[in-house]
Amino acid sequence: MKRREFITLLGSAGAAAWPLAARAQQPKIFRLGYLDPDIRSDPTAQNLRRQLLLGLRDLGYLEDRNFQMEDRNAEGNLERLPALAADLARLPVDIIVAIGEAPIRAAMQATDKIPIVMTISADPIGSGLVASLNRPGGNVTGMSNLAPEMAGKRVELLKEVIPRASRVAVLWNSSNKSKFEEWNDIQTAAKTTGLTVISVKARTAEEIERSFGSILREGPDAVITLAESLTLAYRKQIGHFAVSNRLPIIAELREFTIADGLASYGASRPDLWRRAASYVDKIMRGTKPGDLPVEQPVRFEMVINLKTAKAIGLDVPPTLLARADEVIE
Repeated sequence: MKRREFITLLGSAGAAAWPLAARAQQPKIFRLGYLDPDIRSDPTAQNLRRQLLLGLRDLGYLEDRNFQMEDRNAEGNLERLPALAADLARLPVDIIVAIGEAPIRAAMQATDKIPIVMTISADPIGSGLVASLNRPGGNVTGMSNLAPEMAGKRVELLKEVIPRASRVAVLWNSSNKSKFEEWNDIQTAAKTTGLTVISVKARTAEEIERSFGSILREGPDAVITLAESLTLAYRKQIGHFAVSNRLPIIAELREFTIADGLASYGASRPDLWRRAASYVDKIMRGTKPGDLPVEQPVRFEMVINLKTAKAIGLDVPPTLLARADEVIE
């Protein structure tokens, strides 16, 4: 082979190899599954998803540049979650971000290999989601919202905003193991405040509808709603029922207060979603989810809906309004 032909051949080979080398140096775009029980178009659901993206942006991750989102929304129908989780596992995605107890369980049933990041879990140990908070083990880790420990504070809030209350119905999903401890804590707190609490269980959408009749028959002065995937999915129906029957609702999450509830006190969900981004970052850098401690909330918020208070004929003490983080008018 002549020298000129050899140089030409070498140059052609180098030019062909260069794009491959350049592509090899580009960072991998990973797939991030997002398993949400809520309706995709719901403003609250959209804001929480945005908080996760903002948290990732703060850590240097940009959607469509560093990662692609694979969104799966149950649109309020929790029975769709197992199929949606299985779909994410089949792709497969690199990480599944699961929104609440029902999505977490659906993701765990779909895979024991793909890391699962919880944005929120009331009692991850009591629910059997993790072995311990410090060393979760398995493929699940993320955020806890400490719902059981906060139950007593919501009973105190109820007595402060409705001093005359003596009977309270507690609407909760007894198929969610984490809610049992919260129910027990409510009973303990109720004894110290002179409240009689009535358990109203609802494990399905049909039972949610039937629970309204049960609550009316009990004749309570107020309703405490325990937050989890089912009650969150039907929060608008619960709120409409309560305000139509002039029943104040006290809940854990702001979402219930927006949906015609009277007041809420609990962990800030936007803050939990934003902090969940750090788990995605650490896992993508090589840390095993089972070695990442479950984190607890650091920001709490009290929200009061004055519009609801006026609709049901209730005066909220000015001292309570002054302490609220948000007042809806």
